[in-house]
Parts: sequence; structure tokens; C-alpha cells
Amino acid sequence: MTVNMGPQHPSTHGVLRLVLELDGETVRSCAPTIGYLHTGIEKTAEQKKWQQVIPLVERMDYLSAQSNSLAFCLSVEKLLGLEIPERVTNIRLLIAELQRINSHLVWLGTHGMEVGAVSVMLYCFRERELLLNINEMLAGFRLFPSYVRVGGLREDLPRGFHAAVTAFLDRFGPKLDEYEDLLTKNEIYLKRTRGVGVVSKEDAVAMSLLGPIARSAGVDYDVRKYFPYLGYETYEFAVPIETAGDVYARYKVRVAEMRESAKICRQALQRIPPAGAYAVDDPRITPPPKDRVYTEMEALIQHFLIYSQGFTVPRGEAYVPVEGPRGEQGFYIVSDGTNRPWRVKSRAPSLVACQALEQLIVGGLIADVIAVIGSIDVVMGDVDR
Repeated sequence: MTVNMGPQHPSTHGVLRLVLELDGETVRSCAPTIGYLHTGIEKTAEQKKWQQVIPLVERMDYLSAQSNSLAFCLSVEKLLGLEIPERVTNIRLLIAELQRINSHLVWLGTHGMEVGAVSVMLYCFRERELLLNINEMLAGFRLFPSYVRVGGLREDLPRGFHAAVTAFLDRFGPKLDEYEDLLTKNEIYLKRTRGVGVVSKEDAVAMSLLGPIARSAGVDYDVRKYFPYLGYETYEFAVPIETAGDVYARYKVRVAEMRESAKICRQALQRIPPAGAYAVDDPRITPPPKDRVYTEMEALIQHFLIYSQGFTVPRGEAYVPVEGPRGEQGFYIVSDGTNRPWRVKSRAPSLVACQALEQLIVGGLIADVIAVIGSIDVVMGDVDR
């Protein structure tokens, strides 16, 4: 029997269509079909000024918005040759790790609900709301803050930011224990996930799988360790590795990653003074403070030019990868020396993960298809861009 799963099925995590051939309950073939959510963001970016691309890239992987904007900004700053202040670098790192926790909470809640543990979703979204509150405190927006900008940050940290993040981290550790109490030794969850959707270390490497999927199969690769950025080499944290390569191993890796991210956040918070530089001191890139705009003609002209014309980026190409929640993500950018990018190409971890679906699903039961799709944590906005 040939069965269509999706593209409107709630468990396909977006508009992903799987054409399944079944022999009873066993899946004999699987043909993933993508393209239903195509937005043309990469092409649209060529019509925008450099800073205007940031809201676009944040909407690709909408659960990893601040990692996306960070990856794009790092590539542009590499072409510009900018030296970013240390305080800005630490703030960016803190925000990226909070975003990782945020993304993993959405994954854990939805994945748990799909395999029958409905309560887990309510628990995870409870803590995620606190992270969205921090985003709102930063920039007024909960999902797409656009707080990371080329050259630094949109504005300085708000009052009460340190206290809000500390309160979240103090609360998060015990709550993470609650999630594990619900799932880690749960007999029903173990039977739904152990030995399901297995990928070997060799196959993970062959298919270019990265992030938690690869690390659950024993691939010891993390951009933060191998190609450090934002000063990650000065932070103490471990990269969780499992070897089973199944759905349960991917669960254990992501839960352990949340614990490590919380450790990194505490270290970053101690390094960030309450006040200081929040952008590079370069009049070509950074608009002047508003008090100067209101009182000095030169500052008013500079402000007008940056917001109306943008800034030019030297001719060349750059790619700076970051370790996002789903693995290595980055933006290969090409500049022709104007105020708009000539080309923006995303390295999307979700697209790479989709190619593994057929191997993970074929030979298993149709009930396991849901568990497998949830475990690879694809975001279709990241696939169809």
C-alpha cells in the first residue's frame, strides 16, 4: 500500500511530505518530498542592504533565529575586517547558548508529545516562555529579536538582564531533572526509542550529518571545539557523545547539551559587565548615539546615510560556521563591493538531515516514522529557503 504522510500531517514538523510504501505495518520505501514552504529568502537577500538581511535569515530556521543572525554577521564582519569588542562577543555567545536551550526545549516537548508523553510538552514550554521573555526584554520581540547586528548589537543590555538570566538558570537545572524523571527511564518511552532509527558513525559521516544526530552516533565534531569562534576556546564545557545512534541516543545528547549550555551561560554572564560597548566603534557601520543625532549635524548626516544607503562591504567572499542547535550552520556570502550582497548561500543542517530520513525509516514500523522524524529535529523553513 502506498500512503502519503504529509505535507499537512502534524507530526512531520512542517510541510514535509513522505510517500511511504507499506507491507502491513512495515515501511518498504520512503520518498521525502520538500519544497512546500519555499520562501526564496536567499534570492530576496540579494535585493536587501546588508543589515536588512538579518530579519530574513532569522526566519529560515525559526527556532534558531539568533544563531542564524550571528552566523551571517560573523561572515560579513570577516569581509569588513572588524574587531568586535570582547563584551559584545560574550553577550553574543550568551544569547546563542540561550537560543540552543530554547530550540532543544521545543524539540523535546514536541517529540515527547508525538510518542505519547503529552505532559512533557507542557513542562518544556513552561521554561521556554521564560526565554521568550528574555528575548522580549532584549529587543521587544519574542521569536525574532534581530538583536545581533553587523558590527555588534542593536542596543545595550536592558536593566535587569543579568538578574533575569540568572533567575532562569537557577530554575532550569531542577526543571531539566523533571524532564528526565518523566522520560529517561520510562519503559514506554524506552520501547518507542531504543533501537529505532539507527544511523551508524560511518553513515553519519558519509551523509554529512552533523550536530546532535552525528554526535549520537559517535562522531566527535562540534564547531565550537574544532573551529572556535566568539572565544569558545576560553570556556569550559563538554561535547556530549553517544554511540547507539538511535532515537534514544539523540534524546540523551540533546538533554546533555542543554546542561552544558547552562554551564556556558553562567560563565558568560560573569564575564559581561553591566555597562560598556555594545557595537564596534566604526562610523561606517555603527550609527551615532541618539543624543548626538539630535544635537550635531555631522551625526545626523551619518545617521541618515547609514539608514538610507547602508554600508558597503569590500569585494570578496567569506564563510564563518557556527554550531547551531541542529549542527553546523553558516552563510557563504559574496560581495561585489556594493551595499547589497551579490550572493547569500545558507548551509542548512535541516536539509542535510532530511536526506537521512529514507535510511532511518525503511525497514521499521509506520509507528516509528513519527519518532524518527521528531528525533532528527528538522525545521522546514531551514530546508525550503
